[in-house]
Amino acid sequence: MRVLLTDATGEVKPGAKQAVRATLREASRRLEVGAGDLALRVVDSEVMRRLNHRFRSLDRPTDVLSFPAGRTLEPGGRRHLGDVAICLDVARRQAARRRHGLERELALLALHGLLHVLGYDHETDDGAMERLERRLRRETLPAREPA
Repeated sequence: MRVLLTDATGEVKPGAKQAVRATLREASRRLEVGAGDLALRVVDSEVMRRLNHRFRSLDRPTDVLSFPAGRTLEPGGRRHLGDVAICLDVARRQAARRRHGLERELALLALHGLLHVLGYDHETDDGAMERLERRLRRETLPAREPA
């Protein structure tokens, strides 16, 4: 799986981008996702608030939103898996609250978004997504670094 990561904030360090890509590639390998592209964009609170309002009718920023693409094929036959938006401001607050670094929080949110793109839904699946996500966190996230 190819991860197309865009930092619209200009504030994400290269090491964090690398950690996100590595986490998603390893998770997709373990899930046998195969060839495909995932577009991931890191945005600020205002952009995330607008997205959340437009797609979920909630007028506040959230940590991560996922947009599955279904079976969309790109030119050349590659599969577009979907799009994930992560709010950097919310990720920073959550990292501080969870007492780990931003790099780990961004990777954690990216993993959560990937699972939604792949069709998992923690609101309707009786805990299947949560169990899978817990296992993948242990197996794929960067080491816990101090906040």
